Amino acid sequence: MHHDVIVIGGSYAGMAAALQLLRARRSVLVIDAGERRNRFASHSHGFLGQDGVPPGDIAANARRQLEAYPTLAWLEGRVEAVTGRVDEFTVTTGDGGSHRGRRILLAAGVIDRLPAVAGLAERWGKAVFHCPYCHGYELGQGRIGIVGNGPMSVHQAELLTDWGDVTLLVNGAVELSQEARSALARRGVSIEDALIDRIEGHADVALADGRRLRFAGLFTATRTSPSDSLAEATGCALEETPMGSQVRTDAENKTSVTGIFACGDVARAPHSVSLAVGNGAMAGAQVHRSLLWPETVAPMRAGGGGR
Repeated sequence: MHHDVIVIGGSYAGMAAALQLLRARRSVLVIDAGERRNRFASHSHGFLGQDGVPPGDIAANARRQLEAYPTLAWLEGRVEAVTGRVDEFTVTTGDGGSHRGRRILLAAGVIDRLPAVAGLAERWGKAVFHCPYCHGYELGQGRIGIVGNGPMSVHQAELLTDWGDVTLLVNGAVELSQEARSALARRGVSIEDALIDRIEGHADVALADGRRLRFAGLFTATRTSPSDSLAEATGCALEETPMGSQVRTDAENKTSVTGIFACGDVARAPHSVSLAVGNGAMAGAQVHRSLLWPETVAPMRAGGGGR
């Protein structure tokens, strides 16, 4: 079957885009590897109408709603390659399958690169977070530790002071001038320069000097990158942001390759479920527009994202 659109990534942004296309009675194939970025979290917060709901429940309910549309095809698997050109793309999956589509929408999200601190990865999404709007309120204005991971950690520490008593754990990963230290002090942020040995218990930080600091929760500014190499392999331009690398797109969600669009975390920062859904819905409408008026499918102009 030759699909109108193949959506690579069936999480929040991809499903939001697919919904717009399905309601336009277009044939849509969603290919999903089942690795939602927030699968480590027990509850999702800050998403209107779904606040406090387990993220897996949100995703499952959304998929059930999509499956009510007869022009949806859903494939659980991993995409290995995208070849061809506009109106004649071929997507190859890990099981050897081959699928044809007129447009490609990249929505497979990003991966988080965490600081190399023992015990941190095991608590990711449970006691260690990256977004205060998603997880700050539940800490009850308790003590919050920021595990240093680069320049964004300073911004994160300043931001989180509305959610609790903040300590920036420099851990040798953040360069702080005296001016920066003074600015943090004015915001009420404590600074801990000792190296971290490991994370224990719920969110207890064992320092290399033997001290132990107990927190209600920990945050860290992760570095992100696309969850697969498809964008780069197809020739889509990438760009660097303070949060990491992402696919460069313009205001119409076009990439630098004709007929390939991108949405959600892989193409937009900052990141949250709400923002991914909104961007996905807009991307679906833009892809549909390109099918109606082929003259509008020209790729993003070189050198700019238009955002």
